[in-house]
Amino acid sequence: MDLSKIDLESIYSWFMSNAIGFLGSLLLSLITIVVGRMIIKKIIKVTKKRIDTQNFEPTKTNFILSLIKIGLNVILYIIAAGIVGISTASLVALLGAAGLAIGLALQGSLSNVAGGFLILILKPFKEGDWIEAQGISGTVYRVNILNTILKTGDNKTIYIPNSAMSNGNVINYTEEAERRLDLTFGIGYDDDIDKAKLVLNKILENDDRIIKDRPNRISVANLGDSSVDFTFRVWCKTENYWDLYFDIIEKAKKEFDLNNISIPYPQRDIHLYNK
Repeated sequence: MDLSKIDLESIYSWFMSNAIGFLGSLLLSLITIVVGRMIIKKIIKVTKKRIDTQNFEPTKTNFILSLIKIGLNVILYIIAAGIVGISTASLVALLGAAGLAIGLALQGSLSNVAGGFLILILKPFKEGDWIEAQGISGTVYRVNILNTILKTGDNKTIYIPNSAMSNGNVINYTEEAERRLDLTFGIGYDDDIDKAKLVLNKILENDDRIIKDRPNRISVANLGDSSVDFTFRVWCKTENYWDLYFDIIEKAKKEFDLNNISIPYPQRDIHLYNK
């Protein structure tokens, strides 16, 4: 090969002109991405303010903002690829084929997205509700595209897939403004039933957190092996439920002690026979 016939200057000139053009396009593409991300952040911020004025639930707001952010970022990177010289039509076709393949591979994730939409539409719970789902109890912290985040009472963070949340049983403890508190108190068989009932009624009447115009009930519910069991059923505001729960148990013990009413422990009568 005769190297003297190769025009090195032409090659160098072609390389420099194309390299400079490519680097310029690459730089412009990077600038587009940086500026675009700033614009997207601004759009998300403005959209959030607009949604907040409509009094949307936080659960729905976060979900919508996540979808908008993902969609805008996809558009931004397609534009950036077009600036570099990549055919956007080919890129869209490639993304479509990749999306189909990924969709088949990630059917579980897609079901989680569908589950997220069902949660937003049906609204079985919202952020701040105390719920029980999939054997876990906690406060709803956030509903994302793929999962729902719960915060337990001891501050653990639990991630539950949306498909499980939308298809399984969910108990919402705080959806209603009022709840019924059910307690059981046992007294000895030798104690006065009427006296014990008066003591429990006194506790009911003296606690302002108990809603008096609701069908509250104190009654003998069971004759157990070693105790006569009273059912103590009263209504209260949902936010007062746990405070009332613990306070009533403490008050009942103190009042029973003052009135010489026993709270028996399990007992067995043993009969011995001498043959």
